[in-house]
Amino acid sequence: MTKIFSPTEPASDTSADQSASEQANSVALPKAKLTHRSLPWWLGIAGLTLVTVAIPAWYFGFHSSSPSTVLEVSGRIEGYETDIGTKVPGRVMIVTVREGDRVRIGQVLAKLDDSEIQAQLQAAEARLAAAQQQVNQAQGQINVIQSQIEEAQLNLEQAQEDTQGRITQARSALAAAQAQWQQAQAQQEQAESALNLAQIEHDRAMKLHQEGAYSQQQLDQAQTALETAQATLRAQQAAVETARRQVNAAQGDLTSVQTTRLNPNIRQTRLQGLQEQLAIARSQWEAAQATVRQVAAERQRILAQVNDLTITSPIDGIVTARSVEPGTVVSSGKTLLTVINPNTVYLRGFIPEGEIGQIRVGQAARVYLDSAPEQPLAAHVAAIDTEASFTPENIYFRNDRVEQVFGVKISIATPDGLAKPGMPADAEIQLN
Repeated sequence: MTKIFSPTEPASDTSADQSASEQANSVALPKAKLTHRSLPWWLGIAGLTLVTVAIPAWYFGFHSSSPSTVLEVSGRIEGYETDIGTKVPGRVMIVTVREGDRVRIGQVLAKLDDSEIQAQLQAAEARLAAAQQQVNQAQGQINVIQSQIEEAQLNLEQAQEDTQGRITQARSALAAAQAQWQQAQAQQEQAESALNLAQIEHDRAMKLHQEGAYSQQQLDQAQTALETAQATLRAQQAAVETARRQVNAAQGDLTSVQTTRLNPNIRQTRLQGLQEQLAIARSQWEAAQATVRQVAAERQRILAQVNDLTITSPIDGIVTARSVEPGTVVSSGKTLLTVINPNTVYLRGFIPEGEIGQIRVGQAARVYLDSAPEQPLAAHVAAIDTEASFTPENIYFRNDRVEQVFGVKISIATPDGLAKPGMPADAEIQLN
């Protein structure tokens, strides 16, 4: 009979002594066929036990030695903050929201006191109306002089003319010139009143600026208003002088037509005088047009400031900070509120320098919140710091705490209102 040895059974000395005779028998006899009937029952149980123990040991031994497929990161939820400020200085009248309130794009968040700017707007509109009136007046003078020139040319060409008609016309021109003179004098008085008011406002602004209550911009505005009023008064004085000269010219025309009959030389001289008056009137019209454009630009600037007094939200989000209260005097550029978009929050964490080589932008990740650890949020690596830094005080690792780390941003796809700035959180970055 052929003897079968187990692979795990050690060889004995007696088996070595009998090797020659057994080898001869094994060569001569055919190889025994092994079946389940030829194996003892205890050997089957031993083999089954061996398989049951070996497979789990191999499985857990293999997986315990294989590299991890995720990298754990701890950090804090942060967001992209939007500081909302004011372009112009002023006093805060109302603030419509508080911390935690949800706001929409274009929603009114705060308003500043507009009484001073409204007064400036009214003054600018008054100056614009006066400048437009000067344009109309200059245009009227041009029309009158042009008609007079046409008439003078006709009179020069004609040898005969009704003297009485010319006298009547001269009287009408004199009356019109006198009316314009009176109107110019009234406008000069109005400009003097405006100058006095501007001087008072300038002195008050200078005093408040010295006391620290007015900014340099407000003082400059008062200075500009004073200079504008002075320029307006000078223009009105020039208009009065021009109107007075026109009255003298009209009086001279009336005297001339009353004392002189058809005289070609006199008619030619009068035509030249009218042409000179037309040139002066056109210059006045152009200057008045320039004044209208300047005042209109000033009015538009003030309107823009009026719009800047109403602060609206540029984004949809949640108010995280309110820096002012009604009654506070703020300067230009002052931050009034801070708004954050809850749909763009991210986890800010740090990764040891030795493991940063496994991380790249775009890798998938999952964020776990302490408040809902059973609901991981889908995320991805959005940014990695370009330079290493020391371990932050509020971040801890299992390894050495004082080491070089890289900061990462893990953007959360759909926060759903669960992830809020300031919350601690953990993340798992998928390495495979």
